This record gives sequence, C-alpha cells and structure tokens, in this order.
Amino acid sequence: MRNLVSERVTQVHHWSDTLFSFKTTRRPTFTFENGQFVLIGLRVEGKPLLRAYSIASANYESELEFLSVKVPGGALTSRLQHLQVDDEILLSTRPTGSLVPGHLVPGKHLYLLATGTGLAPFMSIIKDPDIYERFDKVILVHGARFITELAYQQTICDELPGNEFFGDWVRDKLLYYPTVTREPFRTEVHQRRITHLIETNTLTEQLNMPALNPEHDRLMLCGNDHMLEDCMRLLTERGFQKATSRRQGDFVVEQAFLEK
Repeated sequence: MRNLVSERVTQVHHWSDTLFSFKTTRRPTFTFENGQFVLIGLRVEGKPLLRAYSIASANYESELEFLSVKVPGGALTSRLQHLQVDDEILLSTRPTGSLVPGHLVPGKHLYLLATGTGLAPFMSIIKDPDIYERFDKVILVHGARFITELAYQQTICDELPGNEFFGDWVRDKLLYYPTVTREPFRTEVHQRRITHLIETNTLTEQLNMPALNPEHDRLMLCGNDHMLEDCMRLLTERGFQKATSRRQGDFVVEQAFLEK
C-alpha cells in the first residue's frame, strides 16, 4: 500500500486497564500541523490494518506519540495494547484533520473540550507556542470516567509550565479543568459531564471566565459522539457557528472520529 511507512516503537506507557500511550520513531521528512491525525496500524495476515489516531506529540518533537484505548474485541486495539519497544508499526505519510487553528475565526479564548482519548490532539496543541500568541487564554477541559484515565496530568501541570521556551506563557494562559464521572474526584463540580458544565455555565464560573460568547470564544471538540452532538447543539443555540471545510467558524469538530 502506498503512502505507508514503518516506524519503530520507542516507549509504551499503560495509564490504566483501559488506556495506554506509545511513542515511535519519526523520520525527518514527516511533517504535520499540531492537532492533526494519521492512520496507524499493524500488518495482520500480510495486510495493513489501519485506524485514524490523533498525534499527541508536538510537530517539533523528534518522536511521535499516540494515545489509545484498550478494546478487548477491537480489531486493532486488541493488538496495539500488546506493543513492545522495538516493535514495528505502520504510519500513513499524509496527516490531515480539522482541529487546527486555521479553521477558527480569530478570538480571545480557546476552549479545548475532550473526552477520553480525544485529549490526544489537544496535547500537541498546548505544546505549541503559536497557540499562546493567538489567544489570551487556552482552556483545556478533559472528561474521563475514572481518575486513572486522566492521562498526561503531570505533563500539563508540571512539565509544560517549566518549559524553558514557553513555560511563562503556559503559566499565564493555560487553564486545565479535569472532570471524572464515575468516582469521587476533587469537588462536586469536577464530577460532572462537560455538557453539564457548559449548559449550567459552571465551567466558566469555576474558572473565573466570562460566559461563553461567540464574540470572543473559540472551541475545538474531540471525544465521544454523545458529547460532540450535545456540545454542538448547546453552542449552536448560543449563536456559535460551526466551521466547515469551506468556511472558518467559532468552533470546530474532528469529523473523522464521528460515527457515520
């Protein structure tokens, strides 16, 4: 199959019984925009088995990183979860995706709303110095079922604020709001679904931010279908315009991961 290359697994990290991430080598000719996805996979019975995965690493990092669930009966994930260092993985050479700033009308605040592995593209975005030049505040909201599924907390809370190149921007502009729905976590308002936090204005009130307004707020959404559909409805009701392939908008959704 054309437009596929092989890369080598360099690191595997299991966050929980249902979630893991892994890093691979990256050839110098592979370029992408932060927030994009590629097809990755394995050869099964001599044929490539591929699925779309957002890139969690930034476009300037020397390795590629991916975040994945573990699905016991999943055609690909049931195999990926057993990856070991030095294993070979297939990678498409043409990244794509709508979760890039260019699809948004310029604004003041950027909200990144994610559930589960929908966090992955936003990990690359919050490592991008350019995003902090574009927006006054960047708000990362990650919803998970269990605390163990809140991946990359140390990176978000400790490593990025200490980055020697853009750590000052991160400390000044990045707001992180994790929420868990199936076990006690922090306070009651950190145990609510993202849609509830938006519908009741709880999210903005907790962060001391003004209520969501299409005049100055922009949003990127990535996660499960129910969250995406409900958030799109809530935003549309508030006057936000969805970006399309032909027109910039106030919010953007990664269409590739929506169930058809």
